[in-house]
Amino acid sequence: MYGKIDIQELAKFGNLEFVAKQVVEGFITGMHRSPFHGFSVEFAEHRLYNNGESTKHIDWKLFAKTDKLFVKRYEEETNLRCRMILDMSSSMYFPELSEEYPLNKIGFSIYAMASLVEILKKQRDGVGLTAFSDEIKLDTAVKTSSSHHRRIYHELEQLMSEQAVNLNKPTKLTDILHNVAENNHKRSLIVIFSDFFSSESLDDITDAFLHLKHNKHEVLLFNVTDKKHEIDFDFPNKPTTFIDLETGEKVKLQPNELKKSYKAEVEKKMSELKMKCSQFKIDFIDADIQEGVEFVLQQYLIKRQKII
Repeated sequence: MYGKIDIQELAKFGNLEFVAKQVVEGFITGMHRSPFHGFSVEFAEHRLYNNGESTKHIDWKLFAKTDKLFVKRYEEETNLRCRMILDMSSSMYFPELSEEYPLNKIGFSIYAMASLVEILKKQRDGVGLTAFSDEIKLDTAVKTSSSHHRRIYHELEQLMSEQAVNLNKPTKLTDILHNVAENNHKRSLIVIFSDFFSSESLDDITDAFLHLKHNKHEVLLFNVTDKKHEIDFDFPNKPTTFIDLETGEKVKLQPNELKKSYKAEVEKKMSELKMKCSQFKIDFIDADIQEGVEFVLQQYLIKRQKII
């Protein structure tokens, strides 16, 4: 639907904020040419007209341009508080950066989050950033000011620069989610970027989901993966040493001997997690780092349209 933007090429010409602006502009242009035309790019000013409501606030000029009915929004209708959460555990630094793989999971997530900040600016919504691994590394307030946006971009750039793999940093997702559920304004939108490679039990993760929903938060989970390797287990069939980035454990094996059972185990774990999310009306979205971040923006907008 949207042309994939070459982030690595854009990154040669400017900082993270510049890249984010270019991604969002390209995304909006693509949206105008797609079936999502009229999905409302001017989010802070308009929403689709609902049958039966007063026609008093319909924007007839916009109707003349789009042949669709929109009503003008007022400021109190538009404000959203968004808390973005970044998993910085060791597994998020896969794959190792190289000419063949210039972007890993942490890099993909940061570019996607920076682009979301740009959209949140356009919507005049509040945004805050939390980064964690085995503990919270960064936790900002949720604000709408330009100086705050600059800080978020700066913090993301700092995280982007820390590309060396930090071994033995496990994912402590449940503690973070309980903290976020309790310490954010009720009815916030919580957007999480993680690979969900955690040793924590499904019951513990479920309890954290319940806490988020009990406090009226809307939740959007991006399951960030390198699908080719981590889901399809596509490796050359020769003796290969695999390293668990979060424990340092090593195992040498022939990939084809393990491929079938590995894929079955991953599918089982992800299916269970997706089922729990579905029960709690939490959106669980698979995000492959080989695809463009435009997909992340589209999913965010779909979620936002549901809750505004």
